[in-house]
Amino acid sequence: MSENHKIKVGISMGDPNGVGIEIVLKIFEDKRMFDFFTPIVFADSNLIWEQRKALNLKTAIFKLNELKKPNKGQLNVLSLKTPVFQWAPGKESAEAGALAVASLKAATAALKKGEIDILVTAPLHKTTVQAEDFKFPGHTDYLATELGGKSLMFMVAQELRVALVSDHVPISQAATFITAERVQAKIDLLMASLQMDFEIPKPKIAILGINPHSGDHGVIGNEEETILKPLIASNKEKGNMVFGPYPADGFFGSQQYRHFDAVLAMYHDQGLIPFKSLTFGEGVNFTAGLTKVRTSPDHGTAFDIAGKGKADATSFKEALFTGRTIFFNRQRFEEDKAH
Repeated sequence: MSENHKIKVGISMGDPNGVGIEIVLKIFEDKRMFDFFTPIVFADSNLIWEQRKALNLKTAIFKLNELKKPNKGQLNVLSLKTPVFQWAPGKESAEAGALAVASLKAATAALKKGEIDILVTAPLHKTTVQAEDFKFPGHTDYLATELGGKSLMFMVAQELRVALVSDHVPISQAATFITAERVQAKIDLLMASLQMDFEIPKPKIAILGINPHSGDHGVIGNEEETILKPLIASNKEKGNMVFGPYPADGFFGSQQYRHFDAVLAMYHDQGLIPFKSLTFGEGVNFTAGLTKVRTSPDHGTAFDIAGKGKADATSFKEALFTGRTIFFNRQRFEEDKAH
């Protein structure tokens, strides 16, 4: 399959009371998108029609009965067998969470079977999705259990890529995740993703420090001396271009990130605050390390503007095209490896 071909993109709808469905409808109102994608949304078709009408959109919708026969010029909706749902924009509810999980599970099953090429997930609400059969803090952890490989939360934009050592864990526990073994595993995943998914043969990676000012030579913590510096040295001995540890505040403030292909942050907010500050609305959340391609926008459910027609679709569109690029990059990588 060449990049001139369309790909089948599966879309999980996220929380139906958030902005996910609105964004998908807005994107595929533009018929040019069908030159690149055959989209399949896993959702209640009545809900899609209801939001289309309420938001005064003209997206062409096709009710899909069989995954093998999608309409190539319309937004396909594969209806889920779920209880009747009353749309309530901006409202948190267990019913909405259950529908979001049902959509994610159906889309993931199709991805595993190869019935779709990539998966793009709309935002879900981490509280309302909690249930006996879903005890995950978000998409990344769920997909890591369902798809082969080891997951790496990797935020990507045109000029900045940030990966995380620890992601959705409380700050009180984050330090316990920062071990030499785990940091090295994340370096390996990041290196492999840059080579395979982004076609960068010799990646240059920056490692952020753990403590303020990277510990100031042990004055404010010694983890940089005992964990990070030995790791960086051993990677350099292997020929890997791994540098640091850099104090996070000065690193981003001085725009040093522009000199690297990716940055490895030690914990969630250390990486996500600068990433979203610099790229918000254009960034993409990519789950690297898995055998299948999954991306999502860099924002949440946006309950405050749900149902008002105000949602910005830019990040979701970036997630679609980023996923598409990675899909083809992986194909080329495997072909080159085979030869």
